[in-house]
Amino acid sequence: MADLVGLAQEALLLSIAVSLPVIAVAGLVSLIMALFQAATQVHDITIAHLPRFVAAVIALALAGPWMGAQLAAFAARVFSTG
Repeated sequence: MADLVGLAQEALLLSIAVSLPVIAVAGLVSLIMALFQAATQVHDITIAHLPRFVAAVIALALAGPWMGAQLAAFAARVFSTG
């Protein structure tokens, strides 16, 4: 039972660590776009979505191999200890 709780806790922490790069990049781009919209007085919703989407795709492309390696290592560790 303690092993299951430990694995669940590790899985939750891993999900946070793996998703953090993409969320951080999207948040930073959103902040920059909000500052840009506030400075230029242009308040169009669609302007903020494209840069955030492109930044998230780039972050996934750059961090994807690391994310996959972390998930694969966790899965291998979980299924080999059974």
